[in-house]
Amino acid sequence: MTLEDLRVFVAVCRAGSLSSVARDLGCTQSAVSQHVKRLERETGLALLERQPRGVVPTQAGRVLEAAAAEGISGLDLAVRQLRDLLDGHSGHVRVATGATTVRHFMSDAVVTFRRRHPKVNLEFRTVSSGRGTFDALADGTLDLAWITLGPPVRGIEQRTVVELPWVLAVPADDPLAVRPRLDPADLADVPLIRLPPNSASAAHLDAACAESGVRFAYDASVADWDTALLLAELGAGRAVVPAVPGLPMPGEGPLRLIPLPGLRPLPVGWAVRRWDALSPPARAFADTVRVRPRHGCGDG
Repeated sequence: MTLEDLRVFVAVCRAGSLSSVARDLGCTQSAVSQHVKRLERETGLALLERQPRGVVPTQAGRVLEAAAAEGISGLDLAVRQLRDLLDGHSGHVRVATGATTVRHFMSDAVVTFRRRHPKVNLEFRTVSSGRGTFDALADGTLDLAWITLGPPVRGIEQRTVVELPWVLAVPADDPLAVRPRLDPADLADVPLIRLPPNSASAAHLDAACAESGVRFAYDASVADWDTALLLAELGAGRAVVPAVPGLPMPGEGPLRLIPLPGLRPLPVGWAVRRWDALSPPARAFADTVRVRPRHGCGDG
């Protein structure tokens, strides 16, 4: 049993496919299979169950995957820390996020962190999916991920930093712009710009609407919150968006934001493999990001 055997096995369990792991590693499917077979010989147990569309770990495989992933992540962290000692740097922090997140939630924190920790390499990455983000956290490729919090994920800890109230964004000349607040039912027949359809924020909004007994109608969709806000400001549509920091106060500017206190707020914050396993620089950066809810967009 080698470390490479365990790395390959964990990758197969997460991908659910021998062939996809082989493509990622640039080797044959047979070579990937040999790693798994070696582990099965040494443990004396079947670790994978073949299915029509791939493979899934057996009960024994799940036990080994969890232990192997934990050990590999710890070893990778130790190796990175040793390299930092060798090259004289004070460490690095790798964060999964996007431009919208950095702009609205982390701009001040980045400046403060840079000033306090000038030798730390701060790296931002974009991950294409939530599953990819969690896998990267689990295998140590990422230290932190800024996410919309959702259901529990095995091997991942989630921590809320702020709950964002929902608002309706409209141009200043929109008939709804004069309303001090709206009930979700008021928008039942109003065409809206849809948040990214496969995003966690869109799923949360749909769930919050279901709780309120309403269903929104959409006539367009966008890739991110900022695009929805821009289209609303230009008069190209109305958008229900979270009240992210940095937006104009209600009643100010060409873009008007009308609170929707009847919708459950959107929880956003950090996802990590384990808080107690974070490196000191990663913990320091996470603690630097402090977000206060926008005044005037709550239900008070």
